[in-house]
Parts: sequence; structure tokens; C-alpha cells
Amino acid sequence: MQLSKLEIKGFKSFGDKVVVNFDEGITGIVGPNGCGKSNVVDAIRWVLGEQKTRALRSDKMENVIFNGTKNRKPMQMAEVSLTFNNTKNLLPTEYSHVTITRRYYRSGESEYLLNGVTCRLKDITDLFLDTGIGSDSYAIIELKMVDDILNDKDNSRRNLFEEAAGISKFKIRKKQSLKKLEETDKDLERVDDLLFEINKNLKSLEKQAKQTEKYFQIKEEYKLASIDLAKVSLRDQKDSHVTLQKNIENTTDTRTALNAQIAEQESSSEKQKAEIINSEKTLATRQKTLNEHVNKIRNFESDKKIKMNV
Repeated sequence: MQLSKLEIKGFKSFGDKVVVNFDEGITGIVGPNGCGKSNVVDAIRWVLGEQKTRALRSDKMENVIFNGTKNRKPMQMAEVSLTFNNTKNLLPTEYSHVTITRRYYRSGESEYLLNGVTCRLKDITDLFLDTGIGSDSYAIIELKMVDDILNDKDNSRRNLFEEAAGISKFKIRKKQSLKKLEETDKDLERVDDLLFEINKNLKSLEKQAKQTEKYFQIKEEYKLASIDLAKVSLRDQKDSHVTLQKNIENTTDTRTALNAQIAEQESSSEKQKAEIINSEKTLATRQKTLNEHVNKIRNFESDKKIKMNV
């Protein structure tokens, strides 16, 4: 595995896109002070996942973005890409060329890419775990690190030997395992707390369960009693209905008989009315005849008186 190319854009002093090709035989970068050598090392460490701003010689992560000059505006994003030749398949991937990219925006958002595909920092760390390459490894050494190794500052010499011997990756795995164990212990403590709370509420839940069971029992009894009551009420309603039906039939028969009597009486009344009318007509005729006779008698008497006077 060999570092083949470094692409920097908007990172620290690199306002323009810069491509550094590491051809075969190149093992270091030299140059005068202030030309950006340390920024190249910072860029490599940064793209490999360095999170400590102090290790990048900055106060905050936003300072890694090109801050502009008198003649240029500040950039809104820093981007660094690192390409490796994986012809010997030292990296656990099927690609012969592996490119990792890191981007950071002034808004605080960041992203990692592996061969152009968005991924997590953990994916990149796991990819380089067995290779001795990392943000804090000695695969990339800057000038001040040489003095630290010679002076054995912070056990840097021992760390160098452990990394060269391949012990660092096991220490990292041990640290990860211990962290997982610590998290597991916390989870177990949390489980114990939950069990305590569950046991504490168990009696209350049992009481509620008994009350619920009694409630359903009473509800079932109420249902059966309601059904029996409905049956009794229905039977009474049926008996009342039969009685009322009989009363209605008797009343109907009585009404029919009364209607027949009324009709008969009305018929008889009509006949009597007709007879009265006939009698009145006869009486009127006889009265007329009587009146005529009376008039004749009066006329006769009147004529008789006149003759006697004469």
C-alpha cells in the first residue's frame, strides 16, 4: 500500500486546489519556513479523522477553512482527499485505488466519503486499523515529532516502537473493548434500576390486574343479568301485547255492532222522517181543503144574511 496523491482545497493556507503526487521514491516534503509543509501534514492527519483542534494547531475546527486575504474572499468549505494504491490488497476492500475525502463547512456540518460514497469516520478508522495509518500514527512524521521522539516526550519513543511492532492496533482494540465493557456495565446498572422499578410497581400492577379481573367478572354478571331482565321484560311485553290485542278485537267487535245498530236506527229514522213528511203533506192538503170549505161556509152565511135583510 502506497500513498499516491493528496488533494487540498480550502484547507488553511491552500485557497486554490493543490494536488500533491507522491510518486515512487518520495518519502518526505522539504521547503523553507512558512511554505506550508506543516499544513500538508495537518491536511493528511485531518482527512484521516483528527478531531483535536490542538493537534491541528488551531483554536477551533472552523479555522481549518481558508480565511481569505485582502484580495480574496474566505471560502465556505475545506476539502481534503487522500488516495492510496491498494495493489497488494492490504486494505480490506476490492478496490485497487482507495480515496478518502473529508469536507467541513462553516455551518459546522462535515462529511466523510470513501471512493465518493458517503460513510462514517468509524468506517475509515476500521479500514486503516491494521495498516498502522491513522490520524495519530507515526506513519506520517513532521519536524517537531522528530524532536519529541529523540527527547522521548510523552513516551513518544515507546509509542513509535509499539506502532512499528504492530501493538498499537491491539491497544486500540483493547480500548474499544474496555469502552464497550464500560457501556455494558452501565447498561446492566440501568437494567438493575429498571428491575427495581418493575418489582416496586409489581404489587400495584397485581392489584390492578385483580381489579381488572373482578371488573370483567362483574361485567359478565351484569351482561347475563341484563339478558335475563330483557327476557322477563320481553315476556311481560308479549303478555301485555296479547291482552291489548284481545281488548282491541273486543272493542272492534263492539264498535262494529254499535255501528250496525246506529245504521239500523238511522235507517229507521229516515223512514220515520219520510212518514212524517208524507203526513205533513197529507195534513197540508187536508188543511187546504178545510180552509176552502170554511171559506165556502163563510161565503154562504154571508149571502144568507144579506138575503134575510132584504
